[in-house]
Amino acid sequence: MTAPVALKLRIEGMDCGACAVKIENALKRLPGISDLEVSYGQRSLSLTLDEDRTPRGAVEAKVKALGFTPFSPGGKGDGADAGHGIGPQGPWWTSVKGRQVITTGVLLAVAYAVSFVEPGWSTWAYSAAALVGLLPIARHALAGATSGTPFSIETLMSVAAIGAVAIGEAGEAAVVVFLFAVGELLEGVAAGRARAGIKALIDLVPRTALRVRDGALDTVPVANLIVGDVVLVRPGDRIPSDGTVLEGTSEVDEAPVTGESVPVTKEPGGTVYAGSVNANGALHIAITRTAADNTIARIIHLVEEAQGSKAPTARFIDRFSRWYTPAAMVVSALVVVLPPLLAGADWSTWIYRGLAVLLIACPCALVISTPAAIASGLARGAQRGLLIKGGAALEMLGKVRTMAFDKTGTLTRGQPLVTDIVAAGADETEILAKAAAVERGSSHPLAAAILAAAEQRGLDVPKAFGGTVAIPGKAVTSRLRGGFVTVGSPRHAAEQGLFDETIEAKALTLEDQGKTVVVVSEGNRLLGLIALRDEPRPDAAEGLAQLRKLGVHTVMLTGDNARTATAIAGALGLEARAGLLPDDKLDAIAAYRKEAPIGMVGDGINDAPALAAASVGVAMGGGTDVALETADAALLKNRVAGVAELVALSRATLANIWQNVTLALGLKSIFLITTLFGATPLWMAILADTGATVLVTANALRLLRFRPRF
Repeated sequence: MTAPVALKLRIEGMDCGACAVKIENALKRLPGISDLEVSYGQRSLSLTLDEDRTPRGAVEAKVKALGFTPFSPGGKGDGADAGHGIGPQGPWWTSVKGRQVITTGVLLAVAYAVSFVEPGWSTWAYSAAALVGLLPIARHALAGATSGTPFSIETLMSVAAIGAVAIGEAGEAAVVVFLFAVGELLEGVAAGRARAGIKALIDLVPRTALRVRDGALDTVPVANLIVGDVVLVRPGDRIPSDGTVLEGTSEVDEAPVTGESVPVTKEPGGTVYAGSVNANGALHIAITRTAADNTIARIIHLVEEAQGSKAPTARFIDRFSRWYTPAAMVVSALVVVLPPLLAGADWSTWIYRGLAVLLIACPCALVISTPAAIASGLARGAQRGLLIKGGAALEMLGKVRTMAFDKTGTLTRGQPLVTDIVAAGADETEILAKAAAVERGSSHPLAAAILAAAEQRGLDVPKAFGGTVAIPGKAVTSRLRGGFVTVGSPRHAAEQGLFDETIEAKALTLEDQGKTVVVVSEGNRLLGLIALRDEPRPDAAEGLAQLRKLGVHTVMLTGDNARTATAIAGALGLEARAGLLPDDKLDAIAAYRKEAPIGMVGDGINDAPALAAASVGVAMGGGTDVALETADAALLKNRVAGVAELVALSRATLANIWQNVTLALGLKSIFLITTLFGATPLWMAILADTGATVLVTANALRLLRFRPRF
C-alpha cells in the first residue's frame, strides 16, 4: 500500500471559472482524491492522490475527456517560468480552440459554396458542417454530463445545434457552432495574454548579483542570495532583492514598485526594493529578503492569488441552460402525451403541436442574445480606443460603484514639468538657461524637465566647461563661463546659507502645492528657484467629473507622498490615499470591494496586484506591459475620460442584453400559447426562433453606433 502523494498539473485550455468547476466536479467523483484545488487564473490543478484507488493516468484521462490538456509543470510544453503560471504562448491557430475555429469556419464556407452551386444539396451540406463541427462539443458535453455537470454551455450548444438540424435549420446550426468556437478562442487568447504579463514582472529582477564576501566580489545567481548577504549595486544596475543600505548614497528609481514619480535618495539605513534602479552612486546593500520573498516575488504572488480568487462571472447562457433546456424538453414531451392520455385527444395532432413547442423552445435566439450584444459592445469599444478583454469585464464595468485611480502616469502625465520659476538674483531666462546647462547630459527626470522647458522657450543654453560634480541626493555643479553654477535641493541651499526668510517661505509654499523645488545658484549668489510637478492629464478633471455624473465614487491610491497626493487630488476633486505600497493598495481595494464592485485604473507594475484584485482593472495604454496584461481593459488613447466611456458602454451593453433576452423569451412565450391552442403551424414555430434571432441580432448591432452622453 503506497502513501498518498501530492500531484500538481498545469491545465491547458482552462480559461474561465466554468472550466474550473467542470474539472472540480469531475475529479471529486473519483475515489482517493483529497485537498482538491483548481485555479483557472494560474491554470493549475493540485490534489492529494491515493494511487492505489485512482492512478494518475485516470486523473489525466478524466481531464482530457472534458476537453483540456494536462501536463506536469516544467514538463514537455511548459515554460521555464511555469511556477509563476506562465505556460506555452504559441499562435492562436496552433491551439486546440484555434484549430476548432478553423475547422468549423472551413466547414461552414464549404457548405455555403455547395448550397450556392447545388441548392438541392444545401440541407445536407449544412447538416454535415454543423454535426462534424459539433462532434468535439458534444463529446465534452457528454463527459461533463457523466461527471457532475449535466447542463454546461456545451450541453446547451449541442441541444441547440442538433435541434436546429432536426427542424431543417442546418445553416443556422452551422453558424452557431462556428460562433461558439470563435467565442471560446477569444476567451482563451485573453486569458493567455493576461498570464504572459507576469513574465515582465519576473524580468525586473536581475539574474545575477555582485556579492561582497571577505573583501572580494563574486557574481552569483540572485536565487542563491541569503538574508545577511552584502551586495554591491553599481549606478544603472537593478537592485537584486529587498535590503538595507550599508554604505553609499544614491538616488533610486522606485517607480516600478512604489509608483513614486521622482527618484528617492537612499543613504545608510535606507530600505531598498527588488527591481528598483540605482541611479548615480554605488551602494552596498545588506539583503533582508530572499529572491522567493522579495517585493517583486510578492507582487507576482499577489497577482496570481488575486486572479485565482476573483469571483468569476457566470456565463449568462449557462445560468439559463441549467433549467431552460431540460424544462423545454419536459414541456414538449408533456404536450405530446398528456392530452391523448388524459382526454383521449388525437395523437397526431398533439405530436405535431409538441414538435412545434420543441421548435419554439430551440435556444438559438438565447444563445445569440448575449454574445451578439457583447461582440457589438467590444467592437464599439475598440473603435473608440477602449480595449476590453472579454464579456465578463464588459459586464462588470457597468456595475462598479467606486473607481480607484493610481496617480503617476494615470491621472498625471507620468513625467515632471516646470511649473514655476522664482527669480532672486537673476531673471527667469537666465535661471532656466544656466540650470539647463548644468543638467545637460543627465537622464534624471527633473533634469529632463528643465532641459525640455529651456528648449520649449528657445533659450540659448550656455556650454559647461570641465566635468560635472554631483553630490548624490543634494546637488549638481558645473563650471560655466561666468563661474560655478549649482542646481540643488532646498536643504542643500539652506546648508550653504543661500536662503533668506522670503525665499524659504516661497519654497515651502511651492512644496505644499505638491511641487519639487530645485535651487539654482552661482558661486555664493542665489539665482532663483525652479518648481516642477507631475501635472494632471489635460482631460483628468473632465473624466472624473463624467464618472461622478454616472454615480461612480472616485478615489486616488498612490505610493507618492501625502503632500503631492493632496495637491493633485484637490485640483481634480477626488479623495486621496497616499504612501501606499502594492500590498497596501490591495488591502484598500479589498475593503472597497466588500461594499460594492470596484474598478482600478493604473499604469505601473506596482498597480498589477490591485488591477487583478479589483472587480475590474483598467490600464492606461502607455503603461507597463504588466499593467496592460493584468488589467481587464485598457485605454489605448491614454485618456482619463475613457474610463467614463467604458462604464457608459458597459451599462448600454447590459441594457441591450436584457432587451435581447426579453425579445427572445417574449416571442417564445407568445408562440407557445398560440401553439397550445392550435393556432401556430410549424413554419410559424420556426419563425418564433429565427425571427427572434434576427431581432436580437439587429438590436445588438445598435451598439455599434453607441456614443456616451454626459
